[in-house]
Amino acid sequence: MGRLVFLFASSLLLMVAATTVSAAILEHSFYVKNLTGTRLCNRQVITAVNDSFPGPSLRVREGDKLIIHVFNMSPYKITIHWHGVSQLMSAWLDGPEMITQCAIRPRNNYTYNYRITKQEGTLFWHAHSSFLRATVHGAIIIHPRARHSYPFPKPYREVPILLGEWWNANVVDVENQALALGIGPNISNAYTINGWPGDLYPCSQNHCIQNCRHT
Repeated sequence: MGRLVFLFASSLLLMVAATTVSAAILEHSFYVKNLTGTRLCNRQVITAVNDSFPGPSLRVREGDKLIIHVFNMSPYKITIHWHGVSQLMSAWLDGPEMITQCAIRPRNNYTYNYRITKQEGTLFWHAHSSFLRATVHGAIIIHPRARHSYPFPKPYREVPILLGEWWNANVVDVENQALALGIGPNISNAYTINGWPGDLYPCSQNHCIQNCRHT
């Protein structure tokens, strides 16, 4: 009996060790602040992460642990929601303001620390405070574990596509006006793909957010 218990415990330890070896700890810093960008022939102050619109893409493997340090250097309170992430055993890190956490106030910071469990595919992260999600967002790309195959033929190339909207206005003001008047918010001025309006919009090419870094 004792030998059976020992063998079972040894097998369990081997399984845990195998799982640990195939996982990694990935640490990132999000600096949330205002910057000026040009779209539709209009210069507009927006809130963005790491001087990039859209924000950085997070590439992980199933089983990895993500540690995200968020530094709020903007004038607005904010949280980050990890849209589609299951958050098994870490639901308090899901990000909705006043539901799973208080907002990160200006000149404050907060660290999200969770593991990607039993998920593969493309998800996204975004602000979960007011309309800031219009410019504070990015992709989460979850690859299979090391030495594991895709559940479909491996793609030749991956190109994340983020669909969004652009307002020639401060998006927080757009929301506040709608709330004050009791009506729906003003319609956006353009639809965007990876932060850029299509070719049919005016001034839709050869402009970039200051210090823009492509993700």
